[in-house]
Amino acid sequence: MPLDQTERKNLSHRLYAALVLPLKPDYSIDETGLRRLVRYFADNQRFAPLGGLIANAEAGEIFYMTRDEKRRVLDIIIDEVAGKMPVLAGTFAWTTAETVATAQDAKAAGASGIFVIPPAGSLDVSGAWDSVRYPEVWLDQIKAQDAAVDMPIFVHAVAPLSQPWGIGLPLAPTLQYCREVPNIVGWKTTYAYPGHRLLSRGMRDHAPQVALLCSSAHFFHEYLAVGNMDGTISGSWNYALEPMLDHIDACRRDDIKEARQLWNGGMVRLHEYIYSEPGRLHIRYKIAAWMRGLVDLPFMREPMPKPRVEEVNTIRQLMLNSGIDAVRTAADIGL
Repeated sequence: MPLDQTERKNLSHRLYAALVLPLKPDYSIDETGLRRLVRYFADNQRFAPLGGLIANAEAGEIFYMTRDEKRRVLDIIIDEVAGKMPVLAGTFAWTTAETVATAQDAKAAGASGIFVIPPAGSLDVSGAWDSVRYPEVWLDQIKAQDAAVDMPIFVHAVAPLSQPWGIGLPLAPTLQYCREVPNIVGWKTTYAYPGHRLLSRGMRDHAPQVALLCSSAHFFHEYLAVGNMDGTISGSWNYALEPMLDHIDACRRDDIKEARQLWNGGMVRLHEYIYSEPGRLHIRYKIAAWMRGLVDLPFMREPMPKPRVEEVNTIRQLMLNSGIDAVRTAADIGL
């Protein structure tokens, strides 16, 4: 049954954290560590009323997980959250048939919605996809999931690099998707800054029922200042939860002096470094989460890269400059 307007807003206008995936030394899932990470968010009395969690996002290594592993991770997260906040489930798989089956797993597990990620695996549907001329490449897959589960849909709108959008899906297919799939309630924005501004204007004018959920934390101050941020879907919550909450709260109270002090006091430089190389983004999320003591290892499954000494040292110093405890160093993993 479709959500009414109030239910839709209550679900979509939230601060969703895209969880990293705790792993053991043999790269199997650290279930105990995952439960501990979930409790870090679910037991936070400031975050839980405003937030939500994404199980099996890109930050959570969904591309390198089996269907059974995705189902197990989702079950653990829902169990630990215990109804304190919504849990969205990533549905990416290498075929549309398995993507649909993964969406059905999410509904059976009790997820609050599904988090859809574009298809991949071939130049045709990844690096060379022209989403403006051929929107059906991904739209058909979203519709197949929608028909199978009839749940709220949150879209991870990445696409091949284009101007002015960056790596975000251009406005024309975005509006088509929102128009043809009414269950779409949230749009994760991964755009270059000029593209985000244009996308936000177009969405406010033509798809105001879809929440703008920002990802790129190094732009949050500007997004909040101009009102183009209804919530988040971001991996940055894994390393900077407390200062991010303080900054968002100051912005929402229109306390621009405090917001600027928090932003310019070190946090923007930390975010800028984390996001400075898209090919290192998710490993940097995990390095920073590990440095905080939230996960026991900073490694991702191959072929994702290993941390480099300079990354670990730089992130540690930037975290300390931001007032964030960094309890580990490169020496703790032999780098």
